[in-house]
Formats: sequence, C-alpha cells, structure tokens
Amino acid sequence: MKKQVLCFATLTLATALFAADSKEEVTAAAKKLGEKANYSWKTTVVVPESAQFKPGPTDGKTEKDGFTHVKWTFGDNTSDVFKKGDKAAFTNRDGEWQTLVEAEGQEGPGRFMVGFVRGLRTPAEQAAEIAAGVKELKKDGDALAGELTEEAAKTLMRFRRGGRGGGGGGEGPAISGAKGSVKFWVKDGVLTKYEFKVSGKMDFNGNEIDLDRTTTTEIKDVGTTKVEVSEGAKKKFS
Repeated sequence: MKKQVLCFATLTLATALFAADSKEEVTAAAKKLGEKANYSWKTTVVVPESAQFKPGPTDGKTEKDGFTHVKWTFGDNTSDVFKKGDKAAFTNRDGEWQTLVEAEGQEGPGRFMVGFVRGLRTPAEQAAEIAAGVKELKKDGDALAGELTEEAAKTLMRFRRGGRGGGGGGEGPAISGAKGSVKFWVKDGVLTKYEFKVSGKMDFNGNEIDLDRTTTTEIKDVGTTKVEVSEGAKKKFS
C-alpha cells in the first residue's frame, strides 16, 4: 500500500513539474520571439456561420524597439494601425488617420477601434499573457496544449483587455460560462504558432449572445520583415 501511495505521489509530482516546465517553455519561446529583430504574422478567426460578427484576417509586422503595423479586417471594413510604445495611429471608417487622443470619446465603431488599438498585442506579448492564464500544459502531438482559466477565457472573448477599451472604463460587457483552450507550437526554442478557442455568453447592449471563436496566429518571416510607415501615419507620430 505504501509503495502504491509513493508511486502515485511521484507521478503527481512529475506531472506538476512537467506542466510547470511546459509553461516556462512557452513563456521562454515567446520571449525569444520578442527578442528577434523583426517578424510578421497572420491571424485568422473562425466563428459559426450564424455568428453576428465575423472578423476577417489580421496581418501584422513588427520591429524590435520600432513600429508595429497591423492591417485588420472586420466585416466590410479594413483598418491600418501603426503603434510604437504608448502611441498609435489608425485609419477610421473614412480612411482618415487618427490618434487615440483624437478618437477618444467616440461612439460606435470609433469606440470599438479605440479599444482594439489599445489592447493590441504582438504575438510575443499575447502568447506570454495567454500562457500565464493556462491551468497546465500537456504534450499534444507536436504542440503543447491546455485549458484556460475562466478569467483568461473572458479576456480573450472581449477582443481587448478589460477596462481599457473604448474609454468607458469598467470591466467591459458581462460574460458568463466562459471557457477555452489553447495550443502552442515551438521550434528551436522560438514560438511559431498558437491557437486558442473560447466560448461563452456575452451581454451585448442588453441582449445575450453566444460566442464561439477559434483564433489562429502563425508567425513568419522572422529576421526578414520590414515595417514601412505610411506618410499619413508618420504625421500623427511627429
């Protein structure tokens, strides 16, 4: 009996150590990606056909200690975002360049864009944040996979960080039944891809809607990416 208890305790400890090591591996891989001179990525979002909101793909480029450029599609609208440190410039629905300060206080799409831009993270940054919200990671084929905490799932469901979007303060729309999972792919110690799935219910202007979303980000062109800032955006940073 003592041997059985000892074996079980050893197995439990080994599992816990592997989960901790796996989280550290992902965190280190994300950090290593962030230390690269530059890289590009593409993010795609899959939602059910019945979903009211259908985000399009996001194409991004970033240079270490330089600019990050994101071209983001939502429905029929496409926006360009340039961000450096705490400053950002983005195009509104009319194609005009705005800063966060200029767009502050807007309603509707303008408010949503402010929240999106403020919450914008590079893959290296987002992957590290997601890994921190994983209960534990296990080997799943060539990936490391795990379940998200409820709070981590809620954060990802909002498309932006709670309390920072839209200039309205607070915790954002109410969410219930939030759950999610994530997978990370690492090659040669560097993050190459990650995918998370989240689902739950969100209160949207008094109406409860079901959310079910799978988001996949693939990193590419590490070391060969160049960010070219448009003239309109440059003026907003001057």
